[in-house]
Amino acid sequence: MAVKIRLKRMGQKKAPFYRVVVSDSRSPRDGRFIEEIGTYDPTKEPSAFNVNEEAAQKWLSNGAQPTETVNRLFKKAGIVK
Repeated sequence: MAVKIRLKRMGQKKAPFYRVVVSDSRSPRDGRFIEEIGTYDPTKEPSAFNVNEEAAQKWLSNGAQPTETVNRLFKKAGIVK
């Protein structure tokens, strides 16, 4: 089973809000997930990104692959080098 760390879209139309979730790569974008580890709100200035760093490190060490966007956010937060 391939596990990914990705964004789950929430919020209203034209007002996106995302949750950072750990999910099976075969599940749909907004479908089932294993664990929610953070949030991302790009509509605020500057954009708000909150993540449980311990949970993120645990999943990364267990082999979970972050998507490109989540990897970029992790680099800004200093979780991934």
